[in-house]
Amino acid sequence: MAMASFSFLPPSVTAGSATAANVFEMGSFNAVMEKVESGFCGGGRFAPPKPVVIGRPSDGGEFPVLLLIHGYLLYNTFYSQLIQHIASHGFIVVAPQLYTVAGPDSSGEIKATAAIADWLPEGLRQHLPPNVNPNLDKLALAGHSRGGKTSFAFALALNKSITTALKFSALIGLDPVDGTGSGKQTHPPVLKFVPQSFDFGLALPVLVIGSGLGEVKRNPLFPPCAPKGLNHEDFFNECRNPAHYLVVKDYGHLDLLDDETGGIRGKASYCLCRNGESRGPMRRFVGGAVVAFLKAYLDGEEGDLAAIEDGSRSLPLDLQTVKSLL
Repeated sequence: MAMASFSFLPPSVTAGSATAANVFEMGSFNAVMEKVESGFCGGGRFAPPKPVVIGRPSDGGEFPVLLLIHGYLLYNTFYSQLIQHIASHGFIVVAPQLYTVAGPDSSGEIKATAAIADWLPEGLRQHLPPNVNPNLDKLALAGHSRGGKTSFAFALALNKSITTALKFSALIGLDPVDGTGSGKQTHPPVLKFVPQSFDFGLALPVLVIGSGLGEVKRNPLFPPCAPKGLNHEDFFNECRNPAHYLVVKDYGHLDLLDDETGGIRGKASYCLCRNGESRGPMRRFVGGAVVAFLKAYLDGEEGDLAAIEDGSRSLPLDLQTVKSLL
């Protein structure tokens, strides 16, 4: 090991050219958002199997695609600012709403992720302008919290119990969690607690981002949102190379969400988990780290990721852990 509510859609953000080269600021593209209803809501022939939010550059071009899976009982619109950040750097981000209510079994979420993946080749193109083209040869999968677990479970099941015409080229866990504060894994379990045991069937590059405060209780009434023994550390320990691991200091499990998250669930996101002083720095870091990782493994541009890991790049916050398997 080498150390190293749906109604909320913010307006498009125009990046300043002076900060275009900085992955932790908005990129050089104007990022726009669109909400697409599922076929069950009369969305037409090319409607997705689940509602989705699509973030993309308004400029013409061909762009890599990131499929982003939301966390437990969260709305995909809670990630709007993060999605815009990533899209402004030249990516198309597809964020489905897999469910609104869910129990301890995440099997349905894995199947729903597969259904969205199957929709992408034909369906995504129909919801983009003619001059914006998705490059599905450069396709990545990311998930936050329980969505991180779902993403890993989906990747582990590919070409085994799940088949798709698509090939995923990168996997990202955003403070992934495989269970509850009681120490129990939710079904189906992903972690085996055996080092480097994840078998994706190919050398799939992985980025795991963890929160330093995720394993700390907010109050005695609720368990920590990312309990130790079932969190980011364990996911990274089971990864094989190439894998990258960044743990943020002094920020919590939900600090990558939008500054304003409405409704009961949005308000609850401020009181269930231990949080940092504000969400902006964490969200900027996560967005920048994701962009740097995708640029490295989808485009062969390794400079930003290397600079984050070797400490030569100024960051919007402090890191407590930096590791890589190469």
